[in-house]
Amino acid sequence: MQTALSEEMRNTREGREAEEILRRCVHCGFCTATCPTYQILGDELDGPRGRIYLIKQVLEGVPATRSTQLHLDRCLTCRNCETTCPSGVQYGRLVDIGRELVARQVPRPATEQALRTALKEGVTSTWFAPAVMLGQAFASVLPRFLRDKLPAPTAPQAQGRLTTLPTNAPRVLLLAGCVQPSLTPNIQPATERVLAAVGIRAITAPKAGCCGAIRQHLDDHSGALNDARRNIDAWWPLIESGVEALVMNASGCGSMVKDYGHLLRHDPVYAEKAAKVATLTVDLAEYLPLHATRLREQVQARDPRRLTYHPPCSLQHGQQVRGAIEQLLRNLGFEVQLPADSHLCCGSAGTYSLLQPELANELRQSKLAAIAATKPEVVVSANVGCICHLQAGTATPVRHWVEVLADALSV
Repeated sequence: MQTALSEEMRNTREGREAEEILRRCVHCGFCTATCPTYQILGDELDGPRGRIYLIKQVLEGVPATRSTQLHLDRCLTCRNCETTCPSGVQYGRLVDIGRELVARQVPRPATEQALRTALKEGVTSTWFAPAVMLGQAFASVLPRFLRDKLPAPTAPQAQGRLTTLPTNAPRVLLLAGCVQPSLTPNIQPATERVLAAVGIRAITAPKAGCCGAIRQHLDDHSGALNDARRNIDAWWPLIESGVEALVMNASGCGSMVKDYGHLLRHDPVYAEKAAKVATLTVDLAEYLPLHATRLREQVQARDPRRLTYHPPCSLQHGQQVRGAIEQLLRNLGFEVQLPADSHLCCGSAGTYSLLQPELANELRQSKLAAIAATKPEVVVSANVGCICHLQAGTATPVRHWVEVLADALSV
């Protein structure tokens, strides 16, 4: 794609990066065929190719408008278009740049800005857990779009004892994150138990928190970088002490942390450390197959065995990890199916389901219809956002796949 960046943008890092991405686009339109919002709305400007043109115009000096902002806001950042694109256009990075540029030019309505501020500050704070408990207690009086996001209060599930490990057992780092401990509290202990069963000690760094994805996708890029720096500081002593990997059990967090090296590449203090962190980061679905033989000895797959797996966009498109979870579960004796159009987003997309509830709910309805056609006993996924979003629309249990695996351990 030919570009003529404005003088102002030509002399900036973000402008040069955006121009490099734009030049890869050949206008083919393959991306529109797999874009969820284009399929619903049928508007070229609500597909990747149209949004690329809008961003290009802003980079070339055309003033952004409220309409520009709305079309970019409607993007899920599912990155399905990146998987489809034959030219390797890094659309996710481009849309992050475009949204930040537009945010500088177009003020948001006060109510919209208040909601976005509440999300990026509230979700990532220590007040989130008590706020969830309060919301659960008074769910009946909450607006529906908030009530849908709150799981019913549940007692922690009995996870069984951890396998006793020798003091010199290999160690990996886990990230508790910001919302997972409150919304899906059984995922972390299930992960620790499964890792222990294959001889791996899981540890966490107490000062690590939100991965930064919440702020990144709400146009607060400087805040996202500060989240990344805080986490690197929390992890670094443990990395220096020899942990094997940073194992992510929330694929949205994994996508973000794997990008730390790129995001902090110009930071003289953190660039080298960020690159190391990104290199060490793997999704649980990438790490556990390395221990498949030992895991097979520990697992006794039992009812419910009929699982339908929903692949999160952050795993299959963001991290480009496909097939690992369903293959691992099948090898362990589970019956695993994929719904039709499993490449499409469920509508969760981080904070998207709160900011664009109508589109998010339409996508969820389509996804759940495809899932229901497989007649699952349990739906499994790999990201807290997908799990909570899908569970709000169905009576079928929706769980993290590692919880099902932990239930099947023989120890």
